[in-house]
Amino acid sequence: MKGRLVLSLVLAGALAVGSHAAVFAEEPEAAAIDAAAFDELIATGPVADDAVIEASEWASAVKAAGTLKVGGTRTSFLFSQEDETDGSLRGFDAGLYQLLARYILGDESKFELTQVTSDTRESVLTSGQVDTVFATYSITDARKEVISFAGPYYTSQQAVLVKAGNDEITGVDDLAGKIVATQSGSTGPDILAEYAPEAEVEEFTDDTTARTALEQGRVDAYVTDYTLLLNAIVKNPDKYEIAGDVFGPEDNYGIGLPKDSDGVDFVNTFLAGIEEDGTWAKLWEISLGQRTGIETAPEAPALP
Repeated sequence: MKGRLVLSLVLAGALAVGSHAAVFAEEPEAAAIDAAAFDELIATGPVADDAVIEASEWASAVKAAGTLKVGGTRTSFLFSQEDETDGSLRGFDAGLYQLLARYILGDESKFELTQVTSDTRESVLTSGQVDTVFATYSITDARKEVISFAGPYYTSQQAVLVKAGNDEITGVDDLAGKIVATQSGSTGPDILAEYAPEAEVEEFTDDTTARTALEQGRVDAYVTDYTLLLNAIVKNPDKYEIAGDVFGPEDNYGIGLPKDSDGVDFVNTFLAGIEEDGTWAKLWEISLGQRTGIETAPEAPALP
């Protein structure tokens, strides 16, 4: 039987290492973020002492510039979505980079966002266009040859998205001979090569074009990170389905930083602080839990 939506798996942290049992739930209605609660949480985030800033060359440069330059997205419904009514960015990633801006600069509004795709996340860092990247950014060995990562701050896996009512594809094992979309520059192509080697893979530059191809019937399925697919389902509960269980290795999200930057230690210290004081869990509840009907926040991934 096809799983309609694996709500409790990644977001609730219910998938323990070595366990692959999924719990299925009814598709939720799209839920807007509680903007007032989000804004209040960010405005009460911690601010680093001057000595903490001065001890980091990366953080000192950000403070001297007066702005945290972030690579991210404006279109990730649960993670970093722009509110067209006021131009604000809210969501789990958005909350983290605004908390980091507040931590360094004493003001959560002092950030500048550069839109990135899976293909451009490394280049905006290596070119110095941004100071950091927050974009559901999977930590991989190949990427670590080019940039450095703080974190992980979140964990996910891969999933298969199909059009609602598709009874032919019930999971990754049914992708053989199918045309399958994924995002170029993501972990999707390599994971499909391993778990669905007989699929015909088509790579797209971003999530929107991949889902458009699925809607138009140009591809049979779309494989990418589960939490990205959850964005689509929460926004369009009658348009898509998750086919079967999540699969593949655990996908740890990291915060991209310039190669060998001392910002890694600085940001990890920041993450440890907001995990310990409960801010991380509160941000999860506002950005994800309340909007998907999941009551219990997962434990944050262990930091190095």
